[in-house]
Amino acid sequence: MYRILFSVVLTRMQAETVHHLTLRLLRAIQAVPGAAGLLRRVLAPRDPGLTVRALGLEFPSPLGLAAGFDKDAVAYDALGAFGFGHVEIGTVTGRPQPGNPRPRLFRLVADRAVINRMGFNNLGSEAAAARLRNRDGSTTGSTGKSTAGSTVVGVNIGKTKVVPEAEAAADYVASAERLAPHADYLVVNVSSPNTPGLRDLQAVEHLRPLLTAVREAADRVTVGRDTTGWDRAVHGGARRVPLLVKIAPDLADVDIDAVADLAVELGLDGIIATNTTIGRTGLRSAAALAKETGGLSGAPLRDRSVEVLRRLRARTGDRLVLISVGGVETADDVWERIRAGATLVQGYTGMIYGGPLWAHRINRDLSRRLRASAFPTLAAARR
Repeated sequence: MYRILFSVVLTRMQAETVHHLTLRLLRAIQAVPGAAGLLRRVLAPRDPGLTVRALGLEFPSPLGLAAGFDKDAVAYDALGAFGFGHVEIGTVTGRPQPGNPRPRLFRLVADRAVINRMGFNNLGSEAAAARLRNRDGSTTGSTGKSTAGSTVVGVNIGKTKVVPEAEAAADYVASAERLAPHADYLVVNVSSPNTPGLRDLQAVEHLRPLLTAVREAADRVTVGRDTTGWDRAVHGGARRVPLLVKIAPDLADVDIDAVADLAVELGLDGIIATNTTIGRTGLRSAAALAKETGGLSGAPLRDRSVEVLRRLRARTGDRLVLISVGGVETADDVWERIRAGATLVQGYTGMIYGGPLWAHRINRDLSRRLRASAFPTLAAARR
């Protein structure tokens, strides 16, 4: 039914219009007491073999929703009820901003891909923090364990467009201070192609002070170290929020190695690989559409995403949590990422083409794949 709806109706509507209509529906579900819970009973993963323990958290499935869909933390619990093991909100910036002019979101149906140049349109980190502050099942307490029925929520932060590169760290710090207390994990996004100069921050000489500043800011508002060395994480206080960095698929291999080495050196918790690509190789869609500026996501990104994952795994071993994203469409794709060393997997474009039950179907098929394998759990299947 969704395929018919997509081909007959949705493709005749602007992609961003469909996105906003979907968000309104999800917000309505989340606003009705008990509605998300009812959906969760039917659609949420229940196979204990799919459970992943990472970042001090328990994920009911390895499949999460990547940042970019729920930019302002308005529908994360409804999305979790549809079967996602976690939802990453954002990208959130220090200041509110409208993003780039429309149109800025394009479907490449022939390639099962999307081009976006949204430009981090969001209401800012203060607004997102206010929405997350009272969420049920927040894991910001001393145990660091998610409450049954809650959605694991990651928070992806980026740079406000009007902020100069020299002031980028302060902009990220402002968002980290507001959002870290309400995040199950925090992600520094330096890899979107839609904010001028942002990808330059992936260079180690820029990335080192940025990540250091964000880590210190997050610790100030969660762990609460003071000048005497007293530490709430040790003495029964708040949980130290895990910190990850998200990188682009367009980095040269030597630069991927450098970021991996830096993440290990700084004691980061993980890397998310990869963001969208500026590449357009091998597309079948009309040239005018394929030439739209912005980041390309979806099936054409699959091979490079897996290649980057394997490289990171070889470089870091078990020292980092690796979250693989890019070209994930089926349970076989998720299985391949797990076998290649991913701890968790994310999708977004796959849901656009797969419909609202996409995550539920992947979890169902993953369970079947696991039962047919020699592994008792997905964690055991990870190389």
